[in-house]
Amino acid sequence: MLDCGRALPSVTVAYRTYGTLNAAKSNAIMICHALTGDQYVAEQNPETGRPGWWERVVGPGAPIDTDKYFVICSNVLGGCMGSTGPRSPRGEAPGELWGRDFPVITIHDMVRVQKRLVEHFGIRKLFAVIGGSMGGMQALSWAVQYPEMLYAAVPIAAAYYHSAQNIAFHEIGRQAIFADPAFCNGHYWAQGVRPERGLAVARMTAHITYVSEEALTRKFGRKLQNAEGLSALGEQFAVESYLQYQGSSFVTRFDANSYLSITRAMDLFDLAGDHEGGLSQAFRGASARFLLVSFSSDWLFPTAQSRTIARALNHAAANVSFVEVQSDKGHDAFLLDEPDFHATLRGFLVGCAEHAGLA
Repeated sequence: MLDCGRALPSVTVAYRTYGTLNAAKSNAIMICHALTGDQYVAEQNPETGRPGWWERVVGPGAPIDTDKYFVICSNVLGGCMGSTGPRSPRGEAPGELWGRDFPVITIHDMVRVQKRLVEHFGIRKLFAVIGGSMGGMQALSWAVQYPEMLYAAVPIAAAYYHSAQNIAFHEIGRQAIFADPAFCNGHYWAQGVRPERGLAVARMTAHITYVSEEALTRKFGRKLQNAEGLSALGEQFAVESYLQYQGSSFVTRFDANSYLSITRAMDLFDLAGDHEGGLSQAFRGASARFLLVSFSSDWLFPTAQSRTIARALNHAAANVSFVEVQSDKGHDAFLLDEPDFHATLRGFLVGCAEHAGLA
């Protein structure tokens, strides 16, 4: 059953695991991916050839040490990397896909599916749930929906609701997809086409929000590229070329309908609204140890929002630590080489493991 009141007749979950589940089944960590992520957190994606999106963080001897922990990462409900989503068979007719008829989903729905996956492994309690951005929203949802099922929660560069500004950026991307003639009202696969231009613009718009002004200036500044003077209207600035690459590479690996579905799920997320406006009320039953991490140059999910979560957890008498990492890399800093962040995460997990008897 979904929050929207509709039911899916069946759900397929694509997932990857790393490390070994111990005899007590007490060393499992669920990693939740961001908007355009996938289950290939620590290995090359066999479809795209892209390296694992968190190989710096997950692996033998890494902050999330797969010599010590059993790591699970699944493609979210609504995704396009194997889990049930708009590209999945609808089941009513051979070859018919859900497309734009796929039901509205929420972050909470995604987490309910993850809970079923955890139960599939016979795990009664996760050692930790960790995620950045939309993955951080999922970590918060886990802590609120199933407080008895996790020992620790690490929401990174996340927020307890999606702001009006963030919704506005998402809407620009969605309208770009809708305006693409190849969108075909969401049934483009039946026509053998894809709304590539619209999806590319959506990705370009979103990518701007993932980086900081400092990072763009440092990397590109006002450098010209392939320019022949002021009359050239093509790829004149290096930053333009960069954004065009981001857009063109994205359309080869992501489905437009999934993008529409998942961005709407993020927009609908509001823990305080789910609990009559009281964020501390949402966390009243939370028993996990929390580590909240923000980045100083993240303007998509700014530090102030993490501080608000920390205060609400304090009011709910929860065990919470909060760290703002100084970085000029913007929202995407959690995916990049940030030694201070990695050291913070490692230290938190080591402390939790010692307290839980896993050390």
